[in-house]
Amino acid sequence: MSDSPIVPVILCGGSGTRLWPRSRAAKPKPFLPLVGDSTLFEATVARCTPEAGFAPPVVVTGAAHVTHIEAQLADPAGSQVIVEPSARNTAAAIALAALRLPADAVMLVCPSDHHIADPAAFRGAALAAAQLARQGWLVSIAIAATAPETGFGYLQRGEALGDLGFRTARFVEKPDLARAQQFIAAGTYAWNGGIFAFPVGGFLRELEEHAPAILTAARRAVEAGRSDGHLFFPASGNFAAAPSISVDYAVMEPTEHKAMVLADMGWSDIGSWDALHSALPRDAAGNSCKGRAELVDCRNVLVDSDGPRVSAIGLEDVVIVVDGDEVLVTTHAGAQLVGKLPGAANQ
Repeated sequence: MSDSPIVPVILCGGSGTRLWPRSRAAKPKPFLPLVGDSTLFEATVARCTPEAGFAPPVVVTGAAHVTHIEAQLADPAGSQVIVEPSARNTAAAIALAALRLPADAVMLVCPSDHHIADPAAFRGAALAAAQLARQGWLVSIAIAATAPETGFGYLQRGEALGDLGFRTARFVEKPDLARAQQFIAAGTYAWNGGIFAFPVGGFLRELEEHAPAILTAARRAVEAGRSDGHLFFPASGNFAAAPSISVDYAVMEPTEHKAMVLADMGWSDIGSWDALHSALPRDAAGNSCKGRAELVDCRNVLVDSDGPRVSAIGLEDVVIVVDGDEVLVTTHAGAQLVGKLPGAANQ
């Protein structure tokens, strides 16, 4: 397996609620240029360069997003797009990709909607993770934790695996603030960013052991599926039988072969307007503006307008978003609740 290719498997889904109104169900955040000129999806593909040893990507997505993907893939014909007939969570989506790849390949599973400020650090971590995957490990690329965040899962570092990474001692679901503070103080925990390197054959064996119903449904869906050029359509009835479970629960928590590679790469899941603000360039007062905006005596304010001028005076820790005829105003603290607004939830 030493010369096996590293195949980026890019997961594209989501309903577009947490960055509403800019992100919509019809065009969610992976396909928007939220940080810089490239969309998050385009940047994800661009990080996995052929020069660094990556094969053309496999994209797993729903039918609603195929048009966006085809428009934003640099080489659609050289890639493979697997069109999920229904959303069955990440374990089933990754299983579809694995069943379409050689058993000796290494999959680099990447969410399509994350921002990474240091692509070179990402590639270094990915190559180290691929080396461990070739040794039979199921590897998480763990994010160096910089604060006691309660919105992320955590990975505890175990014994070293040479100079490449570590065994993963345990997965921890999103903690409360007190536990998150303990994790940061301990110095042996990192964030779980949902980026993985898997040996294809090894992943399928682990899935068969720990979540066989997912593998059975995915295999039947692939066997009965059809191709249309670079598009592949798994059979809908078979795939619908797959339990909807994340790959963390289905495989990574129960496996005895889990490992982690630490990465300090300027990662953000862009999970809210507050998180996006943190990833953007800001002025000396912490303000960031996109579109027409005038701020006076404001601190830590994000303005994102697609047309109308936004004028603000004396605001602090506020987000203002204008998208067509929709206007969102929230504090940074309230940004986590945007997806619960009727306009976001009832798209």
